[in-house]
Amino acid sequence: MKKLALLIVFTITTFLFTNAQEKLKIDTSKSALKWSGEYSFYFGGHNGTINFKEGYFEKTDDVISGGEFIIDMNSIICLDIENEDGNTSLVNHLKDEDFFDVKKFPTATLSITRVQYHNNTNMKVYADLTIKGITLPVNFQAEINYEKQQMTTKFKIDRQRWGIDYNSKLRDGAIADGIGFEVKLSI
Repeated sequence: MKKLALLIVFTITTFLFTNAQEKLKIDTSKSALKWSGEYSFYFGGHNGTINFKEGYFEKTDDVISGGEFIIDMNSIICLDIENEDGNTSLVNHLKDEDFFDVKKFPTATLSITRVQYHNNTNMKVYADLTIKGITLPVNFQAEINYEKQQMTTKFKIDRQRWGIDYNSKLRDGAIADGIGFEVKLSI
């Protein structure tokens, strides 16, 4: 009986340690989220950045298996408009109700639900993206650089699925539906 109890304890302990999950907090000062939006009818658009408020990767058996990242929507800036009044006008418009409604929804969240590895450094990430209180699934290709301790990816979303619009067909038609993101997450 004593041997059986020891065997059970050993088996449980081995299972817990071999499948141990670890949280790896991101370094928000080294992580970056770039955004870009384009016009529908002619070339051009705008781009900028948004800061991460906090976040972490989940690591299981030495590989990334999940994570959650909180985006500070109040930190949105535009990088391509040099005129201060024009820049401020666009940023305020992006924060307004018909875009990100930052007063009501000051954060957005990306939660990794599953990772499918192609090889040691390339993967497909499945996640839930919450913007304006709307959570929808997304997936994208990503690359892990273990030496630099970072994950990078580029992907687009259809902004209309998250209710990001002008609430007017005429004005809304001037902007392409895709919002592009270029992400670097560093620990």
